[in-house]
Amino acid sequence: MRRTIALLIWLGLALAIVGPLTLAAASEYLAWRDPVYIAAGFAGIVALCLALVQPLLAGGWLPGMRLLRGRRVHRMVGVVLVAAVVFHVAGLWITSPPDIEDALLLRSPTPFSAWGVAAMWALFAAALLAALRRRLSPPVWRAGHTSLVSIVVLGGVVHATLIEGTMETTSKALLCGLAILATLAGIAAPWLRARKKHVENRGAAEDYTSASTSARHDATLNAKETGGCQRC
Repeated sequence: MRRTIALLIWLGLALAIVGPLTLAAASEYLAWRDPVYIAAGFAGIVALCLALVQPLLAGGWLPGMRLLRGRRVHRMVGVVLVAAVVFHVAGLWITSPPDIEDALLLRSPTPFSAWGVAAMWALFAAALLAALRRRLSPPVWRAGHTSLVSIVVLGGVVHATLIEGTMETTSKALLCGLAILATLAGIAAPWLRARKKHVENRGAAEDYTSASTSARHDATLNAKETGGCQRC
């Protein structure tokens, strides 16, 4: 049963990733694009797919990728994600330098550019924060990383949604929705675990207090009974 569930999870994830990539590869828009532009576009699609995978790895929710192992893979995938975004921007700059310069300087008339730039800088900041993790306290690291990756996913999703290009509409919407849901679950999971632990600790403390009170009550009764017997 567990193997079946694990297989279904991996198949579902594979469909969520391969589906948009396959449909994008069949897009009619590719007929008028040069190879560098196509490669840059697909690097952006890959980055969006990895945005779905990352919270699943960090949360240890993928079969065979439990918490510690999942987080190690999460760091490696993070490097690939940064490389994909760099390749995406560099490829678009090669094909059209003025457009990329306007986007980076926030002068582009297209609204999706600003969202993409915001997601890019947030991703770079998250990568830098990850490199400095050992120098930061856990609360600072968690708050900073959570905030930045939220901007990455939100910005990336809006950026992709506003673009009418090679990605097929339905598969793109599904991929974006899954990425948002996975990110929200990743953000909520530590808070839910901490709350559950707090409730369990509180319950254990109440049980200990109740047991201690009962033990003191029994000891008092025994002392009274013993004293009564001695007077007799």
